[in-house]
Amino acid sequence: MSVKTEVDLTGVKQSNGVWLVKVPKYLSQQWDKAKEKGEVGKITIGKKHGKTEVRFSLNEELTALGDVGEKDASLQVPRDHPFTMHAVGGQTMAAFSQSDTDGISLEGMVVHRAECRPVVNDNYMKLKKLQIRESTKPQRVSQQLERAVTTIFKPIANHDFNVEHDKKKKSEGKMVRAERQVVLDMLFSAFEKHQYYNIKDLVDITKQPVTYLKDIMREIGTYNSKGAHKSTWELKAEYRHYQSAEEEEEMQTA
Repeated sequence: MSVKTEVDLTGVKQSNGVWLVKVPKYLSQQWDKAKEKGEVGKITIGKKHGKTEVRFSLNEELTALGDVGEKDASLQVPRDHPFTMHAVGGQTMAAFSQSDTDGISLEGMVVHRAECRPVVNDNYMKLKKLQIRESTKPQRVSQQLERAVTTIFKPIANHDFNVEHDKKKKSEGKMVRAERQVVLDMLFSAFEKHQYYNIKDLVDITKQPVTYLKDIMREIGTYNSKGAHKSTWELKAEYRHYQSAEEEEEMQTA
């Protein structure tokens, strides 16, 4: 038997319009550190080259990175976050809230969609490298045993993982996978010189197996399947210092 839940539709009667904004994960984590009912930042709306420009500025007291495993105390979360506005596109979307008593209320209808992005600088790139390093830390670590293991294991000629490793080594030639962070550093260094690379050039630069390299590039890059740079890879917007062709065209048009 389904449970019926009443929804407070006051937001419809008041014709409330709300913005649906996508924010980086680290930014929402910093917001959680704010004091109860405290201010997390300010939004400014202005005009630039005839276009509406929206920016979010994080409160300075919330820029401290905190417990993320970083020894460099100077590393901080970016403060300035310009909005990239998107059209609602004829979609009908609404925002709901849930109270402590599980009551559901309609806050309003979505009138604007936006993406909150940081200004890419050296500090932000250090933050991204730190996040990648933290995400690639092994879930299992070696531990010294105080007592000898007495469990009796039946010896076998070769373990399954060794057989699998030998197969991969033969299929991928002499290329052996390097540490993920080492490969990331080589890729970031390469993309500082050129914006676009095909996968063959990246293999020559990193000396890594194609399948392994593609897995990493899917995380930090975008594959161009059409256009002037067809069949090449480039860094995602949050990892690069340069502007994409689309962004440059928009700036020239403006």
